[in-house]
Amino acid sequence: MSRVPGRSAFPGAARAGSDAGDRQDERAAGAGGPPHVRSSWSTHSVAREIFLLQLVLVVLLVAAAVVAIVIQSRRDTMTDARHRTLAAAESFAHSWGLQEALNSPDPTAKLQPLAEEARKASGVDALIVYKLDGITLTHSDPRQIGKHVIGPYADAARGKPFTRTFHGALGLSVISAAPVKDPSGKVIAIVSAPVTVEEVQKSVNRQLPIFLATAVGALALAGGGAGLVSRRLRRQTHGLGPAEMTRMYEHHDAVLHAVREGVLIVGRGGRLLLANDEARRLLDLPADAEGRHVGDLGLDHRTAELMASDRSATDEVHLVHDRLLALNKRSTIPYGPHHGSVVTLRDTTELRWLSGRAEVARERLRLLYDAGVRIGSTLNVERTAEELAQVAVPRFADIVTVELLDPVLKGEEPAASATELRRTAIAGLAADHPLHPVGELIRFAPGTPMATRVDQGRSAVEPDLAGSAGWRSQDPERVRRILDHGVHSLAVVPLRARGVVLGLVDFWRSGSSPPFDDEDLSFAEELAGRAAVGIDNARRYTRERAMAMTLQRSLMPRGLPGQDALEVAHRYLPAKAGVGGDWFDVIPLPGARVALVVGDVVGHGLHAAATMGRLRIAVHNFSALDLAPDELLGHLDELVTHMDVQDAGTEEGSAITGATCLYVVYDSVSGRVTAATAGHLPPAVAHPDGRVEFLYSPVSPPLGLGAGLPFETAERLLPEGSRLVLYTDGLVESRSRDLDAGLDALRAALAGPDRTPEDTCTTVMKTLLPARSADDVALLVARTRRLDPAQVAEWDVPRDPAAVSPVRNACVRQLADWGLQHIAYGTELILSELITNAIRYGAEPIHVRLLHTRTLICEVSDGSSTSPHIRQAKATDEDGRGLFLVARFAEHWGTRYSPRGKTIWATQAIGPDAQPSEEELLEHFLHHGEPGGE
Repeated sequence: MSRVPGRSAFPGAARAGSDAGDRQDERAAGAGGPPHVRSSWSTHSVAREIFLLQLVLVVLLVAAAVVAIVIQSRRDTMTDARHRTLAAAESFAHSWGLQEALNSPDPTAKLQPLAEEARKASGVDALIVYKLDGITLTHSDPRQIGKHVIGPYADAARGKPFTRTFHGALGLSVISAAPVKDPSGKVIAIVSAPVTVEEVQKSVNRQLPIFLATAVGALALAGGGAGLVSRRLRRQTHGLGPAEMTRMYEHHDAVLHAVREGVLIVGRGGRLLLANDEARRLLDLPADAEGRHVGDLGLDHRTAELMASDRSATDEVHLVHDRLLALNKRSTIPYGPHHGSVVTLRDTTELRWLSGRAEVARERLRLLYDAGVRIGSTLNVERTAEELAQVAVPRFADIVTVELLDPVLKGEEPAASATELRRTAIAGLAADHPLHPVGELIRFAPGTPMATRVDQGRSAVEPDLAGSAGWRSQDPERVRRILDHGVHSLAVVPLRARGVVLGLVDFWRSGSSPPFDDEDLSFAEELAGRAAVGIDNARRYTRERAMAMTLQRSLMPRGLPGQDALEVAHRYLPAKAGVGGDWFDVIPLPGARVALVVGDVVGHGLHAAATMGRLRIAVHNFSALDLAPDELLGHLDELVTHMDVQDAGTEEGSAITGATCLYVVYDSVSGRVTAATAGHLPPAVAHPDGRVEFLYSPVSPPLGLGAGLPFETAERLLPEGSRLVLYTDGLVESRSRDLDAGLDALRAALAGPDRTPEDTCTTVMKTLLPARSADDVALLVARTRRLDPAQVAEWDVPRDPAAVSPVRNACVRQLADWGLQHIAYGTELILSELITNAIRYGAEPIHVRLLHTRTLICEVSDGSSTSPHIRQAKATDEDGRGLFLVARFAEHWGTRYSPRGKTIWATQAIGPDAQPSEEELLEHFLHHGEPGGE
């Protein structure tokens, strides 16, 4: 096969298609060796098809030659038979002595031997002599002598010799006849010489083995030659089929002209064997490059050396004619019998530029992702601004500053237009930077670019700050120092959220950093937009938290009320996530008693704070009725249930189910503490000896879930100096610590030597408070005091009106002992009224008690549950004015119920101006008359 100019047979190329790999595997040889041709003839290779075609042609040619030779031989034999028979017939007809024998009496006797002799000499089958009457005189078959001859002898009888083929006595024969003439020329007899066709065929058949042997030899010679040619062709084509050869040439043309990657084949010695169009373009090769050494092609030394060497290369970058080419080089030894290498070239100049752009885009996407994760991690406006500045330095800018409007920092709605912003965050500068420091209020001059950005909310980029007259006009001296610091480019982007400008973020570049362009400005706007959402969320949270804190401060106790029963200290710490619903209270009760209250409303925000306020007010109101702890919680549970129903009926409302409350009453006279809980943690009691225990009361559900079930109380008599500790679950429970561990930690913090309530609060908060509490923490510590028995006076009163006076006198004497003579008159009136009502309307036992604290407390107890109530007596009424007098002389009065009856109490101030003047008493008696009971 001759190679078409400009084409290559591509030895070893794999067939494209589904069986390419299989074909290549069949051609694969041992490691490093050339591929073997296929030994199997089952595949239709080009060599096999050419061999078969040659073999068929040879067989056809040999068969045609044999047939032609046989036919020609037969023709020649028949021609020879005609000539021989005619010659034999004419020779015998003109032989000497023939006429004499014919004229003899017995011509047959004389002619038959002569005819046989002549027949054998001439090689014909017979020499037949017969007269004109057709009677046979001689014949090779003696039985035919004397018989009449039938045949076309008319021409011979007329004196003309002839040759014919016809069926005679010997069968189908070739017969020649010649006339026998007398001297006068008259035909006297005829001589015929026949040769049978069978005899002719036998002659041909005797030659046929020679013909066939010759044909077989020729066929074997031609087949062997075709086999040798096919074997050579099979080696040259590597057993490829016609479709594969066609596809290979198509692929060859594609590689040469269509592939947009340079391909070169370099042979042994570094000579270029093949180069496609793309390789010629990339390397700027001359037209006659093929066949020349790669060192003579004008390539740089490094590239030429690599192509001529045996070294492999993978994506090795070479600079060729201002192009960055990625070069790959592999040896052809495993894929062909000839040593060489294949070099592929790829232009990476534009790819490097695109990859650089892609890397910038990927980096900015990562920056946006990091910004989404880091910015807004806390709902704090200043911290969010700092996160924005920190995330952009140094990955996008060398310096970042953030300025916010003052209302935004306070959680308020920003003004529609403003030219004053407060520097909130800076990142990327040392302490001696020339920019405005954090916290400074920046006033932008009207008309300057910065003021325009705030008013119109548009972004701007200044690639060259030194040439920006508008920016320099803001503060020329500071601008000069900024430029001296190396800052040369600025991008200003408003922080806009929900259509409102919250402030500005300034991105600065200095030193060797490239100046900002429009693409950088687009990215800065995207980054600022995400940060603005976080800042606005923090602002709104700040506003809501400020409102909740204001509401909570207005609802929480601003100071502890004065009382002598307990020494109290407290702590309250809002959750980092916002204001919650934890609360506490200290409520003085009549009879030298104090109520300690702590509660927790689930949730955070305004709703939790408002709910806490409602519950605190309700507890105060119920405490004014002087209810027992279990009764008070029962009323509070009904209230919460009612509130839940009301809130659930509104769109904004939500149930407050889950609120808990602990109500503890301490009596300083008896030292008894009574506690009832609605789903709250038990109070802790730290005894003076250092022992700590929890005052567990019967378990009760949280408020609103009691379903009307009664609450139960727990009572304990405490020694003086014991510390009652009330707390919420935020102190002892967290994500990293379960409740039991928290209670054990609280027990350990309270144990040990006696401490003041303030010291106890400090120790407990320091020991148990989480680093970042997710819930509110309320702590209330109260150290118990006992009222001195000398400040308590008690009398039992029989149910007899005559007993009022002795008891009243005894009380006056006790007041004198306490130095309270100046309030004796009012006290007499109060006791007279209360004791008289108890005798008249109450039941035994009747008991009177005076308590001398910072006030004077008068208590009258009886076994009846009926309670008097004050009313305005009419002019015609004979009684009904007693309680009016009690209310006039007492600061407070009321009724307290117990399982054994009730107690009516009244407190009096013990200061020098505590009693009404004589003029006021006289006027009162003139209008109301003498006191009476009700």
